[in-house]
This record gives sequence, structure tokens and C-alpha cells, in this order.
Amino acid sequence: MSKIQMTTPLVEMDGDEMTRILWQMIKDELLLPFIDLKTEYYDLGLEHRNETDDKVTVESAEATKKYGVAVKCATITPNAARMTEYNLKEMWKSPNGTIRAILDGTVFRAPIVVKGIDPNVKSWKKPITIARHAYGDVYKNTEMVIPAAGKVELVYTSEDGKEERALVHTFNGPGVVQGQHNLNDSIESFAHSCFKYALDTKQDLWFATKDTISKKYDHTFKDVFQEIFDKEYKAAFDAAGIEYFYTLIDDAVARVMKSEGGFIWACKNYDGDVMSDMISSAFGSLAMMTSVLVSPAGYYEYEAAHGTVQRHYYKHLKGEETSTNSVATIFAWTGALRKRGELDNIPELCIFADKLEKACIKTIEDGKMTKDLALITSIEKPTVLNSRDFIIEIRKTLEAM
Repeated sequence: MSKIQMTTPLVEMDGDEMTRILWQMIKDELLLPFIDLKTEYYDLGLEHRNETDDKVTVESAEATKKYGVAVKCATITPNAARMTEYNLKEMWKSPNGTIRAILDGTVFRAPIVVKGIDPNVKSWKKPITIARHAYGDVYKNTEMVIPAAGKVELVYTSEDGKEERALVHTFNGPGVVQGQHNLNDSIESFAHSCFKYALDTKQDLWFATKDTISKKYDHTFKDVFQEIFDKEYKAAFDAAGIEYFYTLIDDAVARVMKSEGGFIWACKNYDGDVMSDMISSAFGSLAMMTSVLVSPAGYYEYEAAHGTVQRHYYKHLKGEETSTNSVATIFAWTGALRKRGELDNIPELCIFADKLEKACIKTIEDGKMTKDLALITSIEKPTVLNSRDFIIEIRKTLEAM
């Protein structure tokens, strides 16, 4: 069988620990035998980031702007323990955060639904995609411990020196205070990414904040979304037979629990952080979640939603057997290959990506899976496979298809 030919390379961002091991297995067993794989390779492993003073992360993001589509392995965001373990020059920032900032993207995360891995919420039949705004709010906050009675104000000083003040609180004793911000440009990019992704995937889009309480901050998000939708996307949504609506975050939570799924739920930064974890846990496993960063400029970066699986990597280094779930990492590759096929008009690449995803799902539904899924499946007497054997079983299923 001749290999599928590619015309434009993917940006390939390699990563760390056990996911780096799986990354190579996936390429060797599931991609290279079938595709004349073209990638521009960047090593985002922590050691190489340290060697390059993290320039390699910036370079990989700039390459994504050039080629349009990237696929990323999970990476380490170092803490104090990692500083010592890897003898780092400094505590490098999250690669994901750096890439998001350069691409100005929104993160879309959705569960991979498999028969036998049943959602904890009985009404859920289809995936629920969380669209998380990846800038500002509590993640860019400024905090202060108030030691005693006194007054706290917000002060805005314009470039010409004029001041505006707003009283935060008059303290009668000790307390704490926190300041948050966001940018209209970032909110607009968030809105465009959400509307474009909804049209790409032909799903309804919900957006939820708490504008009844936050009458300026959250209300700005609501107004920006509505203005952009009415001006630029309403006709396209009508033509596609999908809808956009705004609701309060508490109302959205209630609706989500009673829904059957199959929509995109757009959230501010913290809400998206929390709700994506809730969705992944309720659907079964973080190792069964897709994640794609979408920029309104038309850049796409696909990755797994989980981390580097450190504990399994240490077992692997000792020569011990691991049973690590590679599905989310495989789906990162299939997402990127499908998008590359769409952009370059290579239908064979899209068909291959679809088949590989179906092969993953069929392998699990046939009762062959990794240990994490065997612990939660309703399939009777599943076969528990180690990391490599699971990938090999997927290849067998793919070849049979």
C-alpha cells in the first residue's frame, strides 16, 4: 500500500516523560507505516528548553503561525522540585501559556465518547466541549493582604495624568484584596475563535458569565460576544442551523446537567479551568479528552488534555511495565492530520485520521484497553494491555479496517 502524501508539514512539538515515550511509539506504529509524514520538529522537552533558554518554545509557536497547524506532546511546567531534578537555569514558564499568548488562542476541550465508559451524568449522550478563554482574570491577578483598618481603592491614571478612582472596600480590620484585569482585544479574539469553531464543528455555542453581579467586568464579555455575533456570524449560524445564546453561569450549570450534550460551552478563564476538569471527570478520564488551541487568525495547535504521566515514566526508567493510556495523544495527531488534510485538500489524510480514531474506539469497545479504563469500564472481563501492546492492538484494528 502506497503511503499518503503530505504537501505542507505539521509543526511537531515533542514533550516530556511518559508522553514522550508514547509519542515515538505512536509515530512508529500508527503514522509512519501509512503516511509520508512531513513535520517541522521542535524539541520542547524540558532539558532542551533549558539549553535554549526557552527560545525553542517561541520558535515552535512562530512556526505554527507559518504553517497553520501544530501537534504538541505534553510538557513539564517546572516547579521547585523540577528545578533541582533537571538542574534548570530558571523556573521556565508553562510552554502552553507561552504558545497561547503568541497564537492568541482559545482552548477547546472535549471528551472522547466510548461505549462501555459511561458518563456519570446519565442524560449525557454526546460530548460537551469546553471553550476556555486563556487570558487574564485570576491568573493575572494582583493580591494584597490588608493588615488593619483602612481604605482600598482602584485607581486608573490615564496617559495624560488624569485619575479615576473607585472604592473597593473600607476595612474595619485585617482582610485580603485582589485585583483582576482583561483586555478587549483578547475578549474579541476569544469570541471570534468560539464562533469560528462552532461553525467548523456545526455545534450550538453557549456562553455564560455572571453579568448580573459583575455589571462591568463580566458584562463587557457578554456585550463583546453579542456585538460580534450580530455583526459577523448570525447569518452563518442561521445557514448552518446552529444557535448562539448567552446565559448566566449558574443557569448554564443547571442546563448542562440536564442536557444530552453535543454543544460548545464557552467560559471565562477560571470557569473554563474548573468546568473542563468537571466534564472530563464526569465523562470518565482526562486521558480521554481532546484539546485544541484555535486562533482567530486561523492557527491550530492540537494536544492531549493531560500531563506527562510522571509516575509511569519513573516506572519505565526502572524497566517496569506500564499501562499508559495513549488515546488523547493519538487524537492530538489525528486532529492535526485532519486539519492539515482539510487545509491542503488531501481527503486521504482526513479519511486516515477518521479511521485511526475509529480504530482507537473500536479497540476499547472490543474490550482491549489500558488499566485506567479497565478500572471504570462496564465491559465485562476487559483485557488489560501494557502501553506498547495497546498501541499495537490499535494498529491491528486499523489494518483490519
